Amino acid sequence: MATTFAVIYSYTDDTELRDATRPAHREYLGRFADDGSLLVAGAWAPSEAPGGLLVFRAEDKAAVQAIVDEDPFTTAGVVASADIREWIPPLGPLAGALAGRE
Repeated sequence: MATTFAVIYSYTDDTELRDATRPAHREYLGRFADDGSLLVAGAWAPSEAPGGLLVFRAEDKAAVQAIVDEDPFTTAGVVASADIREWIPPLGPLAGALAGRE
């Protein structure tokens, strides 16, 4: 049974590397969006520390870790850290869909 996972990326300060790698990163993640396992992803606003949030539906944390490990942002050194957490949102208009109840 699929579970929801939130991934919090913190990026290095190397904006040139990030900009150069972004097309490959988006193409890579696009495959998971197309198959429905990546529910939403995006960078923090420019006023925040560099990083982003990705929300996945996957069988287990190891499956998400494998995706993160092969992300071009990770392999190129853009991601300074990635925190993967199981997430069970109980409230809000999207909570049921994010938790796989709808």
